[in-house]
Order: sequence, then structure tokens, then C-alpha cells
Amino acid sequence: MRVLRILAIGAAAAWVASGQPQFIGAKACGECHAAEFHSQSKTGHARALSAASEHALAGSFAPGGVLKRGEKYPFQFRWDKGLRVRAGDGVDVVDIPVEWAFGAGEQAVTFLTRVNPDWYLEHYFSYYSAAGTMAPTPGQQGLPASTLQLAMGLLYKASDPNTGAAGCFECHSTGPVSAELRPTEAGVRCESCHGPGSQHRDHPDRTLRKPGRMTASELNQFCGNCHRQPAAAGTAIKWSEAWNVRHQPLYLDQSACFRKSDGALSCLSCHDPHEPLRREAAFYNAKCASCHHGETRPPPAACAADCVSCHMPRVSPQAYLRFTNHWIGVYGAGDKLKPRR
Repeated sequence: MRVLRILAIGAAAAWVASGQPQFIGAKACGECHAAEFHSQSKTGHARALSAASEHALAGSFAPGGVLKRGEKYPFQFRWDKGLRVRAGDGVDVVDIPVEWAFGAGEQAVTFLTRVNPDWYLEHYFSYYSAAGTMAPTPGQQGLPASTLQLAMGLLYKASDPNTGAAGCFECHSTGPVSAELRPTEAGVRCESCHGPGSQHRDHPDRTLRKPGRMTASELNQFCGNCHRQPAAAGTAIKWSEAWNVRHQPLYLDQSACFRKSDGALSCLSCHDPHEPLRREAAFYNAKCASCHHGETRPPPAACAADCVSCHMPRVSPQAYLRFTNHWIGVYGAGDKLKPRR
């Protein structure tokens, strides 16, 4: 039996632009802004990317036993100087490191490995927190696998402008990403929103970018750089496609609440980027009640205590995943994708 071994190639990220502000990292920001640093470190954004072996859920990534893709390809995740995956087809075996873990794990974690300077492998198996198990990565469930190489997952070019792996790293990390796709800082940290911090560190009177001062539409565009921006005029969107619900700015932009709020409703109305995502219904009810109260825009008497469950329904495009529909509206019975109004 032949053993085919592919090694991930790594290189340290480097970014030097003479005379330009430098990215200094969240820990440096935390020397003065300790409260914000410690709170933001607990967010899903901060944990959006890590080395697979350093992920907070890494202990769950090698559960033991054999996973199968169809009847032909057995997989086994194991620890051997880091996380590795081994798969075979009865003739050949592929044994490779699992290099990067994308996602905080609040829903899922997907794995990438650099197989050569030009290509990255998105592994066929992802970890799903709701089930505590490995299962097919979103988008790969129905793909055929006629060879062991295809069974391993999907290959992405490193720098393709539309579907390259570079885009994954850019949205899941902070600062420039090197030509070898090594991030300046893993996770979405302070400088992703505020910009490079060296000048502010050295000259505190020089302020950084402050998203809190942006208009609601500007924030939708800004957050949409990674979460997808509102659709340009004339762009056709498949509102019947459940997977699209994960694009929050795109859907919020359709909401009457957003459009009629005169800029009062924005991403920051409900989500403080320095804090972990809130889960309590009462918190969001209070946000809704700031406009929808007895004196103006009152909710119907029959409204339930949990505004979000009815007006921002949760959509499950596949098993173990659920996304909140940010198209705030009045939904018909059983409809979760597009409101009646």
C-alpha cells in the first residue's frame, strides 16, 4: 500500500510599508484599552481563525473511530505532532496535516490545508458543534468523489480573485495576508474595524477609524465587506435560497424597520462588536421596543414576548446549522425566507 504524504508549507506573514501605519496586534491595543480587549477576545469574531491544533474545540476534532465518505473512502482524524487526517481507497493512502480552522465553533469549524504554493484544500469533513461530530462541509455534501484526491475535499486556488483561499483568510483575520497566505493576526480583532494602530499608539491624539460614527448605510457596506453588502440596484438575489440568509447586511437592507428608521437602526443597534453575541430574548425585545411601543408603531396585542422568533426567524439550510434572517418583517405561517411585508 502506497502512502502519499502532502505537507503544508508555511511562511511567516510580513508586511512592511515604509512610512505607513503598521498593524500592531490586539494585545498592543489592550495595553491601554484593557476592558475592550478582554471582552472582544471572547467574541466569535476574535476566534474566527486559528491554527487547527490551537482552536478552543481542538479536543473534539479527533473523536476516534472511522468516518466514511460513501462506502469507498474511510477517514480518520488523529493527533500526531498536530492534527492530521488520513484517508484511503484500498490502494493508496493520503495522510496530511489539518492546518487551519475557520470559524469560532459556535456553529461549525471548517478546515483548510495548503497542499502547494498555488492550491488549498478545503477538507470534506467539518466539525459541527450542535451535534458534536464531524460531517460533510457545507457545499460538499452532494459532490461526487470518483478518486481519493476528490474525496479529500475541494481544492481552491490561493489567489483567485473570485473564489481564492486568500479571501477566506482576509475576512477571518486582521491586517494584510502575505503572499503565502499567512495572516498578520488570526481572528477579527481591533484593527479590522479601527485600522492599523501604530500611529495612535505612538501619538494618542491621532484617532483611528470609528465605525460607531458611520451612518447606518455606511455600516451596512462596511460590515458587508465580509458579511456581504446590500445588493446594488438591478442585482437579482435568490431570496428563496436558504443559504443566502447568512448574509446579514444584504437582508437587513430589505427591512422596513431599517429603511424607515431614518438611520436609527444599524448593525450596532443590536450588536456591540466588543462583546460576545447576546442570546437573551429580553435584550432584543428592548431594542425593538425603542421604536415599537405604545405611543408609536405599537406591536399588535397578540405579539409574543420574543420579537425575534417571529420577525427574524431562524433558517436551517442544512442539518446542524441555523442562521437568523435579518430581513425583519411579518412572516406567514411556515415561511422563514421572505416576509409578507
